[in-house]
Amino acid sequence: MLKISKIIIVLISCFSIPVHSIIITPKAPKIPAETYVLLNSDTGKIIASFDETKQIKPASITKLMTAFVVFEALKEEQILLDDRVRISKRAASIGGSTMFLNPMLNVTVEELLQGMIIVSGNDASMALAEHIAGTEEAFSEYMNEYAQAIGLKNTNYQNSYGLDGDEHYSSSIDIAILASRIIKDFPQYFPWYSQQTFSSEKIRDLKTDQPIKQYNRNKLLKRDKSVDGMKTGYTSSAGYCLVATAEKDSMRLIAVVTGSKSPDDRTDAASALLNYGFRFFENKILVDPLTIYAEAKVWKGEDENISLVTNKEFFQTIPKGSFKNIRSNIEIFGPIIAPIDTNQPIGKLTLTLDQDILVDTPLFSNKAIKKDSIWGQIYDSAILLFE
Repeated sequence: MLKISKIIIVLISCFSIPVHSIIITPKAPKIPAETYVLLNSDTGKIIASFDETKQIKPASITKLMTAFVVFEALKEEQILLDDRVRISKRAASIGGSTMFLNPMLNVTVEELLQGMIIVSGNDASMALAEHIAGTEEAFSEYMNEYAQAIGLKNTNYQNSYGLDGDEHYSSSIDIAILASRIIKDFPQYFPWYSQQTFSSEKIRDLKTDQPIKQYNRNKLLKRDKSVDGMKTGYTSSAGYCLVATAEKDSMRLIAVVTGSKSPDDRTDAASALLNYGFRFFENKILVDPLTIYAEAKVWKGEDENISLVTNKEFFQTIPKGSFKNIRSNIEIFGPIIAPIDTNQPIGKLTLTLDQDILVDTPLFSNKAIKKDSIWGQIYDSAILLFE
């Protein structure tokens, strides 16, 4: 390949003069949990983790997938929020956490969703499962199909409500991915996960005839105003589990902790992870398709130079204060000879932070370049012979 000297003029002003400064990002705090993950929902970046792929009992966090399947059914108009749901004797007698359903009640899909999401009703979960799939067992198959479709690699469901089963399991990272999908795909239903109480005129105390008021078990909703979800879980074998999500400074984090020994432990663990993420990390646009990153010489074309751009934005999570330490390298696939279209890679932009590659993306011309006249092409061919 011919070597062309002085082929580019770098125009990346924010990276052109690297000024390295010392940025210290501490390790994630030690927390009382068997497994955990802190995920940036915006970028998919795992900020902190421990045994995040380990198979664990998800307990009532299972209900995140139950809700996801119901939300999908609503989206496809297979069911409606105001559909009346028949409550079976099996659903009414399931036990565990409950919204106090009985076969005499006339409840809607919307009420069941709130009873499942806010107060973790096992009876509501089973009623929804039977309404959609006919039986709990058939609904579990739906859950597993959706788990596979959204890329959960270490998850299998046997029921809709989360009681332990030999083949009922998930992992911290799978749970975080599922939570992220609910937040992104179904924003219209997400506010239910921050609702702190639930009551219904239809569900009343037999002694007082007053609506039964029940409370969300996610204590972080009261402790931290930035926390707006999402689900607790507990069985004796699973321990105390929590999915907590919060948004600050245009960054949404999801903390999943499993296997804690008490409700306070899981609350403190999730809070510590969220505080760590918001204190030491930030989202930054590293590459913008509207920015010209270099200019290059064109041979045998109507234009003598082209501007190099990317074709998409790169938005990533980086340690706070480290943006100025990012280094850039631009490689040009030269010589660049017309004709050139805007889909033809003619260079590469690489951004690194310390030893980590943050971005490695092709560069393209910001406009199409046609061939020059025959005499212009002959002239450039002659010049190229001496370069």
